[in-house]
Amino acid sequence: MRVLVSGASGLIGSALAAALKARGDQVVGLGRGVDAQIRWDPVAGRLNEAALEGMDAVVHLAGENIAGGRWSAARKERIRSSRVEGTRLLCAALARLEQPPQVLACASGIGYYGDRGAEELKEDSAAGKGFLAEVCGAWEGAAEPARTRGIRVAHLRFGMVLSSGGGALARMLLPFRMGVGGRIGSGQQWMSWICLDDAVRAICHVLEQAALRGPINLTSPHPCTNTEFARALGKALRRPAIFPLPAWAARVALGEMAEGLLLSGCRVAPARLLESGFQFAYPELAGALRYLLKKEEP
Repeated sequence: MRVLVSGASGLIGSALAAALKARGDQVVGLGRGVDAQIRWDPVAGRLNEAALEGMDAVVHLAGENIAGGRWSAARKERIRSSRVEGTRLLCAALARLEQPPQVLACASGIGYYGDRGAEELKEDSAAGKGFLAEVCGAWEGAAEPARTRGIRVAHLRFGMVLSSGGGALARMLLPFRMGVGGRIGSGQQWMSWICLDDAVRAICHVLEQAALRGPINLTSPHPCTNTEFARALGKALRRPAIFPLPAWAARVALGEMAEGLLLSGCRVAPARLLESGFQFAYPELAGALRYLLKKEEP
């Protein structure tokens, strides 16, 4: 296939691009940098539509990093607009093509469900409340022009993507290796995670399965609480995990972002992936951590 990938230089995008190329697909990067094969400026609303002709599939991953800093009003607006306006611009352009792609896999997140405690959440569960839930709802809604044009649209609701090379796990490794890691807040908040390798394989699976459309949870079938995650990571590193980060300290350090990313959680099941026959290579946290940490070894 000829696959357009936005956000191809990011953690997920770079791994996806490598996997697609390895199986013989042609990857075309859409980005803002000078090295992008197709350049766009979603803030200014600029995109060369003619360059999008002839794509078989599109994977749209671009968006402002939600963990890039405290959620000031300006940053929250950048988080929202980079996703919503960027998706709207891209989907409107795809809808006007003479030969639109067959499928659009568009990133979203399990933040859609909000803070839901221990309730098991599947793709048909209702939206939650809060900033991330509002952003994810608007983000998914922005793909409507592509749906209307007849493009198969799948919303990839990512959980926490685990990789030793970046993202949340990479930031946790130093304090845990120093023996000062532990649970955050009460530790009872649920963490729905997925190994990067499985996330990439799931995206490829979605591109191939014509029946998969609408929301798709990209999470392991075995979520865990924050306390369980801390213990598993400590065990994998052979370090204690007995130094909790109090909720008040997280709020002082990170403000609203602490509430949205660290102190709340949701227990998400990848129901539609499993129903479609997808098999996880790393469904259990202990096995995923062993694999990821072994990749770090020289």
